[in-house]
Amino acid sequence: MRICIIYGHHNTKSSFNAAIRDTFIEEATLCGHEIDLINLFDEEVQLPFYNSDINPPPQIVLDYRKRLENSDVMFLIGSCHNLRMPTILENWIDWVLHPKWFFSYRALVPGSKYFKNYGYPVPGAMNGKLGLISMTYGGPMVTYFNFSLFDNIPYRRIKKAVMNLGGMVTKYIRFYSVLPGMKQSEFDAHMSRVRKLARSLNPDKKKKISWWG
Repeated sequence: MRICIIYGHHNTKSSFNAAIRDTFIEEATLCGHEIDLINLFDEEVQLPFYNSDINPPPQIVLDYRKRLENSDVMFLIGSCHNLRMPTILENWIDWVLHPKWFFSYRALVPGSKYFKNYGYPVPGAMNGKLGLISMTYGGPMVTYFNFSLFDNIPYRRIKKAVMNLGGMVTKYIRFYSVLPGMKQSEFDAHMSRVRKLARSLNPDKKKKISWWG
């Protein structure tokens, strides 16, 4: 399988998120998978803040989409800030995972005066592909429990408002209490989970899906 990693943490060298990225790449490569790595903060050409008036989109958006089309898996890696993924990663999502490439809408009652454009999404180029999300949190799991109930944590929001619209199958790996001074045993346990995720990828599990299941 070909895995496109979109890495959205500002520290691309020595952070916990960088360790997640590098450990996953090492294990996935050992399993025979190919890696296409995008370190967003290190890109020579940076995306502007999303602006719908920029149409057609910048060439780099089209290039990113082509790389995703040539991949079986999209893996987003980042940390949680203000209950969002890093701005650079959210901005990438706004540009790249966008209608009509990622999904389109079909009117439930075409031409209806009352329903107008109300309808349902039709998955696009990434339909049936696997979307992985890795998210790190500074606090313990209990801190985010109330937010989780209302789908306010980044993964739940992105799964429902992005991945599902594009027909992607999703997997989520999360890490809590990621702070300086983490014990080596805790770090090793986290990296063991990352390796397990890489080993779990199975090319036979891909399938086309629709909004209706």
